[in-house]
Amino acid sequence: MNIFIVWKRLLLACLVTTGLMISPAYADNFTKEDVDGWYQEYLSVVDKGRVAFTDASLGTNGVVCAQCHPNGANTHPETYPKFQKQLGSVVQMWEMVNWCIRNPLEGVDLSPTDPRMTAILSYIAHERRGVKMEPGKH
Repeated sequence: MNIFIVWKRLLLACLVTTGLMISPAYADNFTKEDVDGWYQEYLSVVDKGRVAFTDASLGTNGVVCAQCHPNGANTHPETYPKFQKQLGSVVQMWEMVNWCIRNPLEGVDLSPTDPRMTAILSYIAHERRGVKMEPGKH
């Protein structure tokens, strides 16, 4: 299937699930260049997340995310939101990232809207692409 069609369908699905869709006709106004440009921007954020995963400045003790999670391994973003034992409740992925920053890295939480948090989450999701989504799975 043409990558343009795949991305167009993915964008439509995102718009529908977030309630932001105005009309299907609106999506027809996106060009292949639009979709390609957005994908390249996404990949640039993924690259920033890869850098953040090895950034000791997120903590105070020299530990980095990649020491426990090389290439985003064992992060399972496809299972969030889920009950997380360490936090004692159902949480979003960014909350678990902050738990790791606070504890193993001995750092300070990032805001959910911090560009570094977006980059970390994008990197993790990109590394796990293609894995079936199973929210709530432990």
